[in-house]
Amino acid sequence: MTIRRTFLKMAGASALMLACPAGVLAGFDPQWNPDRPVARPIDVSLLDIFQIGPGPSSSHTIAPMRAGNDFLGLMRGLPERTLEQADSLTVQLFGGLSAAGRRHGTDKAVAAGLLGVTPESCTATFMDGLFARPDDVRTVQCGARALPFGQKNVTFSEGGAGAPRGDVLRIRLWQQSRVLLEREYRSVGGGFLEWQGWKAPERGVPRHVFDSMNGLLALCASGQRSLPQIMLENETDITGMQPDDVREKVAYLIRAMDASVEAGLNRTGRLKGPYPVDRRAAGMLHLAGELPAPEDRFLARLSACAHAAAEENADGHPVVTAPTAGAAGVMAAAVHLLRRERDVSDDRLVDGLLAAAAVGMLAKRHASLAGADVGCQGEIGVASAMTAALLAQVSGAAPDVVENAAELALEHHLGMTCDPVGGYVQIPCISRCAMGAAKAWNAWLMARAGMGTRHPVGLDLTIRAMNATGRDLDEKYRGTSRGGLALYYTQGC
Repeated sequence: MTIRRTFLKMAGASALMLACPAGVLAGFDPQWNPDRPVARPIDVSLLDIFQIGPGPSSSHTIAPMRAGNDFLGLMRGLPERTLEQADSLTVQLFGGLSAAGRRHGTDKAVAAGLLGVTPESCTATFMDGLFARPDDVRTVQCGARALPFGQKNVTFSEGGAGAPRGDVLRIRLWQQSRVLLEREYRSVGGGFLEWQGWKAPERGVPRHVFDSMNGLLALCASGQRSLPQIMLENETDITGMQPDDVREKVAYLIRAMDASVEAGLNRTGRLKGPYPVDRRAAGMLHLAGELPAPEDRFLARLSACAHAAAEENADGHPVVTAPTAGAAGVMAAAVHLLRRERDVSDDRLVDGLLAAAAVGMLAKRHASLAGADVGCQGEIGVASAMTAALLAQVSGAAPDVVENAAELALEHHLGMTCDPVGGYVQIPCISRCAMGAAKAWNAWLMARAGMGTRHPVGLDLTIRAMNATGRDLDEKYRGTSRGGLALYYTQGC
């Protein structure tokens, strides 16, 4: 392992710089050394990577739902005399929340939050029934005060002079033309929110200091701790939770992933949206059983399971972000088959998810998990790398083999564009989850067979390459639906 790392440090940067003119690789640091002293250790919680909530977008559905929850709490904290004066609620969406809001169900998500539904507690039945008719009006209960709320209470703003920039939603409580309460929220990615006066929650200091995979591997080698143990101990330090509580939360995430696949495999019909996209997971699973070769049957089942969770996400049903909602089918498919066909215990899967979290955290720190930033390599690519790491860890592989598996999966997604047709997370997103799952499984097989240990590129440099590649992608290939398949499919309709 040391020889491979030294080769990278001596030759990797110069080789890249010879191939590309100076300045072309945005975000590439030729002086970067993965073994340098850590200036800012990874202090991300795994609950920042894995979240339960309604699809199809953590930024456009989970975050707005949380905004609704927060504003509901603010209203309930008002003096009763103020609440008695209130007569209406309005929500105004800006930026990407406005542009993709109707397609992504942002209006329904924020309404659900105002109705007291949390991302973790929402169900497919509730989300499907919410505003099923245009004239559907619900009641927001603030103590003794009940306020009507329907889709007409949500406006999609075009922007213009003085409008806030970015993914912003503004919620107001009114008495006729007078604003009684207002808060403007900014969706900052990953389902998280900020607002004026917002302060990041205080977190503990992780006991194991690293900000690279090299550093994490060194900790595994020097401290006689496994990769999952290091991640678990850091999680307890960062969040203040007890180890058993962390493991139970992770086990709950695993069960939720499994449930999203099971739900998708039991649904048929057409997905929501203007395009003729049918659910295919159930049919794929049935046809998989008719294939003659067992290895073909397994691969078809893996693809069907990935389709199942991705189809649930596309319909706005609950999924687990891993690391995003659009990529939720990749890891869920592997988890489902490991639980149902390989009899892998949830305890082993918890270790696998802890290892996968390390990959997601490093990608988040040194690149991005958002298709709008670096293309789909940051979503499906990272999901595939995380899933390969999970598979390797669950199988008892050594930490360097876990890294090999993750790197192989990510490397072969480099350059992938984010070009959803019409902005809907359907074409090509659903099938990309299936391809990502297949690549993850194959990456693990290659690493286990020894190909990974002889591979000259480590995960650290591959993450940097992903970042540089993504920043160089034209904006039309980064989630705007103005290029790639989005352009040509739409033109062909």
